[in-house]
Amino acid sequence: MVSFIINWCLNNRFMVMLLTLVLGAAGYYCLINTPVDAIPDIGEKQVIVFVDWPGRSPQDVEDQVTYPLTISLQGTPQVKTIRSASGFGFSMVFVIFNDDADYYWARSRVLERLNVAMTKLPPGVVPVLGPDATALGQIFWYTLDSDEQDLGQLRSLQDWYVRYQLQSVEGVSEVASVGGYVKQYQIDIDPEKLRAHRITLPEVYQSVRKSNIDVGAKVVEKNGFEFFVRGVGFIKTVQDVENIVIREVDGTPLLVKNVATVQLGPDFRRGLLDNAGREAVGGVGVMRYGENPLRV
Repeated sequence: MVSFIINWCLNNRFMVMLLTLVLGAAGYYCLINTPVDAIPDIGEKQVIVFVDWPGRSPQDVEDQVTYPLTISLQGTPQVKTIRSASGFGFSMVFVIFNDDADYYWARSRVLERLNVAMTKLPPGVVPVLGPDATALGQIFWYTLDSDEQDLGQLRSLQDWYVRYQLQSVEGVSEVASVGGYVKQYQIDIDPEKLRAHRITLPEVYQSVRKSNIDVGAKVVEKNGFEFFVRGVGFIKTVQDVENIVIREVDGTPLLVKNVATVQLGPDFRRGLLDNAGREAVGGVGVMRYGENPLRV
């Protein structure tokens, strides 16, 4: 057999050279296009449903959110099992599908079930699907460094610019921000001033909520031109919040600054990002399911 192969190769040199070129080209193509991952993804095919319900205990979340949601998702086609976890103010449901199920088909089936499940949840509770990625999809970590900006400014830069630029990359499912301080408008109410002006806390809340909105109307015709009528009300500065009217007393407006102190400050934090012993601001790039980690 070996002699036959050697004789055939000697008598068909052109075919041997052609076959060598084809095999070399195929090998180079496989070398370039083979997915390369430091940790191969051998996890189950799962779809994550996340529900946020701030301020509720884990037991309340389990009874009123997690359990009804899990029951509603049962019976979804090709589902192998459903797991869930309830925490303080949030719930997570893991829907595990069979390995032969198409991943995006599975997500659409879960989304259909969520439309029915929302009718069994408390008012204002909206379940959302997690990113179309797996637990091993965190392929890129980065930090933002600056000698002139603080952690709050870097976090704003990350949330409103860098994250959107990286999220538009082909193959990226989500870019999550980590570390720093999330800027927010903080209204510190003085209880004594509320009592003196006979104002309740819900009145202040409703006044601020209704004032942070743009209002549109119809048009006014003048000299053959139509002018759009609209009220600009979105909050842009601390002074805008301070000058919000809570109520009118004998023709005198009572403003937020009369009963509270308004300032810019950081949101409550549950963690931070450490980079070589120094607090930093960064992000996590999550790869979409089925993509090539090396290319992404």
